[in-house]
Amino acid sequence: MGTEIGRRQLLGGAMGLAAGATLLGAGAPLLTATDAAAAAAPGMPGGTRTPGGTGTPGGPGTSALWREFRAQPYTHPQIPYVGRAGYLGGRTSFPRLPVVADVRAFGARPDGSADAAPAINRAIAAAGRRGGGTVLVPPGTYRVDDVIRLGYDNVVLRGAGSGRTTLHATRNLTELIGPYGSRYGGNKSSWSWAGGLIWVCPDARRRSLTDAIRAQAWPFEGWTGNRRDEWHTLTDFAAPARRGDWTVTVGDPSALRRGDRVLLQLTDDDGHSLLAHMAGDVEGAADYVWTDKTKLTSYVPYEWPCRVVAVDRRRRRVTLDRPLPLDARPVWKPRFTTLVRPVTGSGVEGITLDVVETPQAQHLLDKGYNGVALQCAWDCWVDDVTVNNVDNGFLLVAAKACTLRRTRVTGRGSHHPYCCREGSHDNLVEDFVLVQRTVPAPAGTQLHGINVEGLSSYNVWSRGRMEMGTFDTHRGMPFANVRTEITVDNTGSHGGDASAGPLYGARFAHWNVTVTNQRAGCVKIDDIAPYSATVGISEVRQFGQIDVPDFTGPLHSRIESYGHPEAVHPRNLYEAQRALR
Repeated sequence: MGTEIGRRQLLGGAMGLAAGATLLGAGAPLLTATDAAAAAAPGMPGGTRTPGGTGTPGGPGTSALWREFRAQPYTHPQIPYVGRAGYLGGRTSFPRLPVVADVRAFGARPDGSADAAPAINRAIAAAGRRGGGTVLVPPGTYRVDDVIRLGYDNVVLRGAGSGRTTLHATRNLTELIGPYGSRYGGNKSSWSWAGGLIWVCPDARRRSLTDAIRAQAWPFEGWTGNRRDEWHTLTDFAAPARRGDWTVTVGDPSALRRGDRVLLQLTDDDGHSLLAHMAGDVEGAADYVWTDKTKLTSYVPYEWPCRVVAVDRRRRRVTLDRPLPLDARPVWKPRFTTLVRPVTGSGVEGITLDVVETPQAQHLLDKGYNGVALQCAWDCWVDDVTVNNVDNGFLLVAAKACTLRRTRVTGRGSHHPYCCREGSHDNLVEDFVLVQRTVPAPAGTQLHGINVEGLSSYNVWSRGRMEMGTFDTHRGMPFANVRTEITVDNTGSHGGDASAGPLYGARFAHWNVTVTNQRAGCVKIDDIAPYSATVGISEVRQFGQIDVPDFTGPLHSRIESYGHPEAVHPRNLYEAQRALR
């Protein structure tokens, strides 16, 4: 479909989308909230485990694993501490910044009669130059023939609600920017997992990415630039530190100030002991062949953005905003470094991104009809946003502490409805819906689901309804992620190249998951994910895609309340952890 579209067609599509948003309950919780009283109930570590998790000390039905976690929240062997995931450490409300621009004043027409992308981008730039504020997109349908670029701090693009403000996108990223090959070779299109038609990314970083793509110098997409060389050391660690520590000792704190955003870097050694540690140091990690996992080894050094909250210069002690995600052993040369300047404090609210309907592309050949991408974004958010007819829905690419709330993926079916990759950490996706596709899947396409990969860690998916898809990992050994209080019709498949290594690292937790079609794959993970917790999932059986463990020997995983998601307490692992603070 070209850029010339009829006004009646646009408005008719907008009315249909508005009706769909109403049926989905825009603005309302989608699933039952956490039982806060159960989460806060006093308890003791240990106790006798009984079927369904009942009959143990600490309150009726309180999980034995939960009681253990409360006793050691930052170092539990199977359950990660995610109580600070999301915007500003899990803040439950977003700021209401004053309106500083209305896109109509910059030439945008709400009747779909002309390309509104230049006007919207001019309004965003004007708000950015003022130091921030809200860019208002009043009710209507706005045709957009280009990428909407949100690259400034403290700028909010706000519609009137996902049922009232629609951006109708007519072109894809291949048309707008160019073909995007894979840095790992082959004929794959990296638009299958990167970039968005609404792209929240620092302007300088986005320009460097698109310049590299046009030059066919396929870039790394993360925190340290296209060649992972845009950083310098601020200070090395002077003493070992352990996972769960909030304070570390450094060699020279003079370059650090309270409030600084820095990068913790851990470099693997020749024996790949860092990768083994990410797998929980299980016995089988010593026998695992790491050397030929070239895609996985390209992800290290491990990069974890963090904020400095205190500096004791006399004792050379630095305190962080959250506990260390891993041990920091001298052999891994732990250090604090700089990172590319992220975009912070910005959001997208109250909008439907309706993409011109095209058939879903063959697997890994997406053209880039993508939804919202947050890249090198930190403490940003998306709220009440629906994407329709997209190749890929919501993408977290080197994103830190961002919240996606009340998001929906609808329409003809997508490759990655939700994707979390390239060293994304501490993000929260809650109150999300993946709606059953409106057309059958064409032959040769793939559906994944809620994906996490690329050493991404401490991310949370909470209170979701998945009418299709699965709990996807694309290998790349993501670790310490949580999926909780989700209902899923488990119909998707995971992805991942063999060179990307293990499906799971340590401390994955699936907690209170209702599986409507009894399929075990990617949800029941006690026999495949090391040091994992599978708690309160439906009774399931193996069929379809079946995987074998990456590591031999004991996995030290735990399973509890199997077959009884209704019995587990607390019902939502993330909200229970947040309530502990």
